[in-house]
Amino acid sequence: MPSLGPIRSILLDIEGTTTPIAFVYEVLFPYAKMYVADFLWQHAASDEVCADIAGLWQQHTDDVKNGLTPPPLSASPPEARLSSLVSYVHWLIDHDRKSTALKSLQGKIWQEGYRTGHLRSQVFPDVPMAFEQWQRQKIEICIFSSGSVLAQQLLFAHTTDGDLTRFIHAYFDTTIGSKRDPESYRRIATTLGHAAEQMLFISDVTEELDAAQSAGMATRLAVRPGNHPQPASPHVAIHTFEALMAER
Repeated sequence: MPSLGPIRSILLDIEGTTTPIAFVYEVLFPYAKMYVADFLWQHAASDEVCADIAGLWQQHTDDVKNGLTPPPLSASPPEARLSSLVSYVHWLIDHDRKSTALKSLQGKIWQEGYRTGHLRSQVFPDVPMAFEQWQRQKIEICIFSSGSVLAQQLLFAHTTDGDLTRFIHAYFDTTIGSKRDPESYRRIATTLGHAAEQMLFISDVTEELDAAQSAGMATRLAVRPGNHPQPASPHVAIHTFEALMAER
């Protein structure tokens, strides 16, 4: 296995890398679907939720222009508007859309779930130990996920292994760009003040790794239980972070 060399920062995907895919699809997504109507009824007047709603309306317009067939949105009365918006949110979740507005709204719904104790997040068993070792080695741990920064912070703050946010230096979501666009990884490196060559990106999706590698980053393919099979690629595969820790 090739050496990692002078890596100063490790950039991590979440779903399928630090956290089981099943937790996202069998716990987080169903929770958001179950409570989105109640959440919107209670918080639709807040500025932050209004911004999410505006983003969802724009996303709906774009979907229709692109030939998709989402549930129609109703402008009035308020009950019909809310009901149609909930149906559209369900549709986006069912299609696993990476909409920034959707992810922002989901993060706020999950925040309520974590606050009430209805939600506890999961990470793979090797994650806490790896975070501790990388911190001792003065390697920055950063997150890049399609979920909002809020959702990322909540997930790591409420794990069954305790609060892991103390190990994490920075969080990035799709407001910085698509995870399959090399420019996103260049922006992240610039934001952190590192050369891309000083960074390692770990993900369970080869197209994301291809983008990071094109930007100059080192890469590792996370092969975890429950992950989707990936096409053959030049990215070195790791089944746990323990293999990566042994390279240091």
